[in-house]
Amino acid sequence: MPRSLSKDAITTILVTAILIWVMPLLTSTYTLTVLIVYGMLGLSLGLIWGFGGILCFGQAAFFGLGAYTYAIAAINIGESTVPMVLAVLVPAVFAALLGAMMFYGRLNDVYLGVITLVVTLILFKFINSTAGPQYMIGNARLGGFNGIPGFQTLNIPGHPDDYIWGDSYFYVCAVLLGVVFFLVSALLRSSFGRIAVGIRENETRMSLMGYDVRARKTVLFAAGAAIAGLAGALFANWAEIVTPSLFSLGQSAEIIIWCIVGGLGTRLGPILGAAGLAYLKFLLGQQTLIDNTLITGLILVLFVLFLPKGIVPALASLWKVSFGRRPKERIHLQRRMKSRGRING
Repeated sequence: MPRSLSKDAITTILVTAILIWVMPLLTSTYTLTVLIVYGMLGLSLGLIWGFGGILCFGQAAFFGLGAYTYAIAAINIGESTVPMVLAVLVPAVFAALLGAMMFYGRLNDVYLGVITLVVTLILFKFINSTAGPQYMIGNARLGGFNGIPGFQTLNIPGHPDDYIWGDSYFYVCAVLLGVVFFLVSALLRSSFGRIAVGIRENETRMSLMGYDVRARKTVLFAAGAAIAGLAGALFANWAEIVTPSLFSLGQSAEIIIWCIVGGLGTRLGPILGAAGLAYLKFLLGQQTLIDNTLITGLILVLFVLFLPKGIVPALASLWKVSFGRRPKERIHLQRRMKSRGRING
């Protein structure tokens, strides 16, 4: 394992352990669990948009596909292990097919955004119209706008009666987020990740250098969808019900806002943006005086105007200015200025 990747692994383990220990002291594990799930969802879009330059308005589609895949498979199988795997694979395969169609069709960013948005709206409309008894997949009724309740939640593999819930489920979600974060870090530090960033910066130049840009963008798109699918399955286990609102336009817009506020082009930014704004929405949802959607929109406008790079890049810049090492040239210049002042004095 390269030294930088080993450092990432150690840092991820330490930070995850500290958060698992400290965060339950501040709020309930029930709330923390959904914040972790949203953080993973934000990371999924941060990967394909922040590092691949692929603006996707359909991340909610992969999130919803993962949740519905888990719920349907859990009802038919009666155990959670295989449904969790399917919840990752189905969105990944769907995204790979959709991405191949878009990228090999040489669509630009505007059309990519439009197509992913339309796909999300189609899935939302379709799931809403499946209320009749004829809409069944095996033993699972899709339920239309009522959704699918009453499915098998997460259990110890091979033991369907041993459920993982409460504090234990929070620990599982926290560890999974740490694992996903490390895998994303490993991907970005690999040659594939460096080429993906190069494609984001200048797609034409990378194509002229001989790289298959379309194939790499398709793989990155599928990887982001797989992470979103895992987040959807974890959300389904937390809520114990899946509804068409998972595919809604509002959900898609929120994911984009999370990434902008947290900081595009960073691994930690989308996670912090998602957790912070989701927790703020949770607090605002407990009152009726102010519409939380209005507050979210106001936050987006303020960040676009005053912190366009997001929270994490702004904090990183502030840290470098305050505590970072000064360049050697600057240090030598300051010393020369001081010596000249002494001579002139």
